[in-house]
Amino acid sequence: MRNSQRGITLLGFIIVLGVVGLFAYVGMKLFPMYSEYYSVRSAMKGLANEPGIANTEPRKIQDLFFRRLNISYSSNVKPEHVKFKRVGAGWQMDVKYEVRKPLIANLDVVGRFDSTQMLTRTGAVD
Repeated sequence: MRNSQRGITLLGFIIVLGVVGLFAYVGMKLFPMYSEYYSVRSAMKGLANEPGIANTEPRKIQDLFFRRLNISYSSNVKPEHVKFKRVGAGWQMDVKYEVRKPLIANLDVVGRFDSTQMLTRTGAVD
């Protein structure tokens, strides 16, 4: 019986390492975008749990929203990305924004994020 060695060659290892490295690099570009999106979602859900938020004017709600975003260092969401619409006794808050990050040479990674939250909780207003 003849024993033959099996395994990956150096060239195969370099190719696999390159592919894994590319995916890791793209992941490092995408992670901050999605982390910011989850901060936006968290801030919106926090606002929905505020007592009296349905009776608050949109300018005040927007100010509270951006205070919450400043804590998480979110920089891509601007006031023009936040819209309010009166729905029943509360508000519908829509946040739509786009993040564009350079990837390699003239290729960009673009993330479009859209989130909606109903603000219907009534109660005591500070």
